[in-house]
Amino acid sequence: MKCIRAEMVGFGHYLPEKVLTNDDLSKMVETNDEWISTRTGIKLRHISEDMTTAEMSAKACQKALEYAGLKATDIDLIVVGTLTSDNTTPSCAAKVSNLLGARVGVPAFDVAAACSGFVYALTVADNMIKLGQIKTALVVGAERLSKVTDWTDRNTCVLFGDGAGAVVLQAKEGNSTIDDSGILSTRLYADGSGYEHLYTTGGVSTTANAGYIFMNGKEVFKSAVGCLSEAALSVMNDLNVSSQDIDFLVPHQANIRIIEGVGHRLGLPAEKVIVTVDHHGNTSAASIPLALSESIASGKIKKGDLVVLSAMGAGFTWGAVLLRI
Repeated sequence: MKCIRAEMVGFGHYLPEKVLTNDDLSKMVETNDEWISTRTGIKLRHISEDMTTAEMSAKACQKALEYAGLKATDIDLIVVGTLTSDNTTPSCAAKVSNLLGARVGVPAFDVAAACSGFVYALTVADNMIKLGQIKTALVVGAERLSKVTDWTDRNTCVLFGDGAGAVVLQAKEGNSTIDDSGILSTRLYADGSGYEHLYTTGGVSTTANAGYIFMNGKEVFKSAVGCLSEAALSVMNDLNVSSQDIDFLVPHQANIRIIEGVGHRLGLPAEKVIVTVDHHGNTSAASIPLALSESIASGKIKKGDLVVLSAMGAGFTWGAVLLRI
């Protein structure tokens, strides 16, 4: 039976020029490269000195459009997953729309699901394509976490970085089988009881400023491996897919111990788990599209590969996507 699939036809990413190494951080707070590397797997991260989240998003989108051989005027929808929009309102997506020169009337909005933002945004766009409401979408994950990082807190400032990743989705006809290209299954979850363990200390209706990221590392770690693994298994089970069938797992790049724990839980060898946290840091909603685009560009992930995306973030929110490139 024929069906409509949302196929990824374009990939792009942008990283700011400034690189902040662990040695650089050791001059700012009481830390060192060994301490950071051992606990997080992070060696460096990129920091935006002047580009906003929307501007980084637009850069990533332009590359994704070029990859797809499309123009901004071909896009029917723009969704941005972010917790660091340029303004409280309007949305980052609205600004991206203007920067790209998209058609007037094309819907553009943000999704606020922290580190799960890209997976949430991808699910929204996928469903709109399946419903026949749109044919082509830009889905972005982008963050300027350096603006909500307390650079005097040695427990959190070592973790975060800035960047943006984007994909172009396009409606394609499939055969309703596992061999179809495009998004095959999506699952989203949330548990508000985790709210107090990972949040920013500010907000519009509380302090009237953005505040800084607070994280109860032990509690987050305790939930992360389970949530990321269970989300991945849920989309795999939807299509009776085993770990042996999966070509690559692209998890949220939070911490090397979490990433390795998820790979182990799923029974995947290290070479099937994409790791970019070492040179990106934790970029929240941007981490999965950054890792995916970089892996496509390097030729590691290829056309036809069966890939699982899995994310978990503040809220707690988590979710996964099963797709064939």
